[in-house]
Amino acid sequence: MASPLRFRRSTESWSDDRVERDLYRPLDGNLGARQSAARFDPPPGHDAVRFDMDDGSMALFCWDDDGAYWLGNTETPSALWRTDKYTFDEVPYPVARWAQRILLANLAEEDPWLAAFDYVSWFFLPVFFSKDGRETSRRFFRDHAAGFPDATGEQALAFYESALRTGALDDYRYTMASKLGASQHLDRTRMDALMGEFDAAKVLVDAGYDIVPEIEVTTGHSLDFRAERDGRANLVEVTRPTPPSRRSAGSPVVAVRETGGTKAGGQLQKHGGGVVMFVDCTSFRDDEWTQVRGEQPAVRHRPAVVFRCRPDGSVEGYQKGSVPLDLGGVVKWV
Repeated sequence: MASPLRFRRSTESWSDDRVERDLYRPLDGNLGARQSAARFDPPPGHDAVRFDMDDGSMALFCWDDDGAYWLGNTETPSALWRTDKYTFDEVPYPVARWAQRILLANLAEEDPWLAAFDYVSWFFLPVFFSKDGRETSRRFFRDHAAGFPDATGEQALAFYESALRTGALDDYRYTMASKLGASQHLDRTRMDALMGEFDAAKVLVDAGYDIVPEIEVTTGHSLDFRAERDGRANLVEVTRPTPPSRRSAGSPVVAVRETGGTKAGGQLQKHGGGVVMFVDCTSFRDDEWTQVRGEQPAVRHRPAVVFRCRPDGSVEGYQKGSVPLDLGGVVKWV
């Protein structure tokens, strides 16, 4: 699976002639390319060009006396093969801002329904324009409502727009966005599982917790979140059952029990306690969730929170064991 979109940084000297020779000609020869001026003014003191390839891929390139930055979801010309990669946060702000303005303008033309949601568009931009994942990532939101059953893509986007608008995950943009995947294959199970982490993050943030994702623990594993409030911290691990219609377990109750049991018998067992398990049933239809909330199956781990989000922001759930998190203002306990 290819990585999310990143800059390449060249410390060599560049000129119009070298751009023509080492970038445009190889791209045109291999893919068919058009070179044009960049859509917005380049960063101060820089020259810039844009390349559009016949296969729909593109690249941006800007340079000054100190070197150059390349950003593209196409093949990388050999002149840039030995350069290091950097995220949007790791390059100078004027360079990042210039590139992101262009990409967001592109998104508004290609998928205006998606670009209407500013925070989602910005947060997942490294995936929406990745080399292999630009089509599958957008299709996941459009055609599969980001894992919500019986919902439109716009309803799902509104939910995650609300979650991301808080800025709680801004510092972890690449960590979280890259989990959506940059693959040509749309893997709904993996993508749904990632959105479970965003669901859990929204619940925690709405409950007043500061969160940090991907917490390394002594077992060599990483747990999904550390949630802090009032000087107390708790570790949270999220799992998301595949809905019965897409798995061999035909019962939603069995799906919850088996998925929670798998997580409890693996990573959490090795950790040895002190972790709250979140079981996200957001993929379940109304009738499936009704069965789960009625029986409230155990998940082989305590403490645990089993919950389900709806696109309107409402959350229902139940607890197993003594959960050391105060979620009552967000989760309606059933």
